[in-house]
Amino acid sequence: MLGTRWLFLPPAVRRRFLRKIGEGACVTYVGEVAECRMSRAGWLFAQLARLVGAPLPLGTDTGVAASVSVTADEEGWNQYWTRQYGRRHGFPQVIHSAKRFAGPTGLEEYLGLGLGIALRLEEAGGTLLFVSDHYFVRFGPMRLRIPNAVLGHLVVGHTDLGRGHFAFTLDLVHPWLGELVHQLAIFADPREAA
Repeated sequence: MLGTRWLFLPPAVRRRFLRKIGEGACVTYVGEVAECRMSRAGWLFAQLARLVGAPLPLGTDTGVAASVSVTADEEGWNQYWTRQYGRRHGFPQVIHSAKRFAGPTGLEEYLGLGLGIALRLEEAGGTLLFVSDHYFVRFGPMRLRIPNAVLGHLVVGHTDLGRGHFAFTLDLVHPWLGELVHQLAIFADPREAA
């Protein structure tokens, strides 16, 4: 997937993504949302995406708590991600997804109701990027490919900030509607048990 570009990533980034999560274990990263904006079309996309588990921010609150918890299956082929974002009013937003080493790009994220994203891994300036190759809907054994031009081009970034912190960015840009959603959250590595 990344080939030798993997070596261009900072050791802390490689360590986070090579970390083996034991059976029954959970790794949790805690931080806060630093930036969030969305266009009107982005807000509408986010509301419609509630049908598949609300994978996009539902509002633009900043300075609110954020956490990401990751568990894995016994074989290590699937990771289950739970992202939680605080909101100024009401319950926090909770997003569930599963990442799997499968499909034509070798990495897919499943959102809900059969909707998924085939992801390419890229490296740019020391940042690990998860780039949407295409979306898909799975109906049993059938898989329907949805081009980025329909739902937008998604890029999720992981940038090491040093001292045990990293930035998570999410950018969804549509070819006709422009930027739909931008989010930046800062997280800390979990403290290791003594």
